[in-house]
Amino acid sequence: MNGGGALLEYLPPVFGTRLLRGDYVCMNTQETIELFDKYVIANYTRLGIVIVRGEGSRIWDADGREYLDFFPGWAVSGVGHCHPAVVRRLQAQAATLMHVANNFYMEGQGLLARQISEHSFGGKCFFCNSGAEAVEAALKLARKYTPAGRYKIISMENSFHGRTYAAITATAQPKYHAGFEPLPEGFTYVPYNDLSAVDEAIDGQTAAVIVEPIQGEGGINVADDDYLEGLRTLCNERGVVLIFDEVQTGMGRTGEYFAWQHSGVAPDIMTLAKSLGGGMPIGAIEAKEPVAAAMTPGSHASTFGGNPLAAAAALGVFEAIEQEGLIENTRKMGAYLRAALETLAEKHSIIRQVRGKGLMLGMELSVPGAPIVSSCLEKGLNINCTHDTVLRVMPAMTVTADEIDCAIGIMGSCLAEVA
Repeated sequence: MNGGGALLEYLPPVFGTRLLRGDYVCMNTQETIELFDKYVIANYTRLGIVIVRGEGSRIWDADGREYLDFFPGWAVSGVGHCHPAVVRRLQAQAATLMHVANNFYMEGQGLLARQISEHSFGGKCFFCNSGAEAVEAALKLARKYTPAGRYKIISMENSFHGRTYAAITATAQPKYHAGFEPLPEGFTYVPYNDLSAVDEAIDGQTAAVIVEPIQGEGGINVADDDYLEGLRTLCNERGVVLIFDEVQTGMGRTGEYFAWQHSGVAPDIMTLAKSLGGGMPIGAIEAKEPVAAAMTPGSHASTFGGNPLAAAAALGVFEAIEQEGLIENTRKMGAYLRAALETLAEKHSIIRQVRGKGLMLGMELSVPGAPIVSSCLEKGLNINCTHDTVLRVMPAMTVTADEIDCAIGIMGSCLAEVA
């Protein structure tokens, strides 16, 4: 970041008062935590660390400490922190036009829709601001597209689809429902990878089936190819919309642009977010043209959806993936990382299984994973634990073998401590 002195000149006193580490204006760790304690709702369990900078697969805290980030922003920074292609487009766009209402046409939004469509199944796009909003849009569209009287949604046990009302109701995990009842009607839950259960659940009132090709929050559970093929056949035969939630799996993370491409089974609607914006908030759905036609003027909207700044960032993500061969790097580094994790599993009996695709990998343990995550962070590695016993390892698509080796060394040390 350049121009720190100029930034200080224009910042009112309420913002930072120090110039630390070159041009970065920031408070110290304790001052920032005290600010949050006083003014920010405590709906997150926060770590006692203030992150001030990111580059590639590394982040730095306010005390100058460096970390390897193998769970970057909940899988948002898929092309790494502050990728030059994303930053360059954002800087240029911010100096030109940051927002305009969606009743005007915007070149960037059109170009982004084309990129998504041409890299997937040739559908049309709607833009919003997050994965939960994308899921809400997909569910609304499915109900609007199907005949009157069809309103039921089938989702899978251990799924996760977001925190808004329809999204948490589609999320078949009771812990996310607690305290928010009554939930919207019409949602049915069936086991993941169980085609017969879906078949039995579909009736004349079913509008859609929504499924993650790989369950993220649910524990890195991978859908079988014949399961996705069977869902496609069932939905075709019964007039039901098939929705793939690719919020976490999309944009190259699994070694294909979208996880459904491993099986060749395309959905009617696909949801996107997270890595799509390279760090900027953006969500999207893509729908096959006959389905998309049901989203008529006035039926749905998003004030900030696909605005020039968000679209520019997402176009930077596509540029980075294409120009740097990041899909191929994901396949190569994904295989390298998986082999290293399996080697750890051979050494540590508390590891039950390694699973996933590409750079979306999980290690299921026989013990709680939270202490291992904390120990890794203390040693300079950021990973995640979900479903209590599954360590999630999801580095950026730009990750190198040297960075993986370093991460595996830290994880091995922490696993040995627990054992």
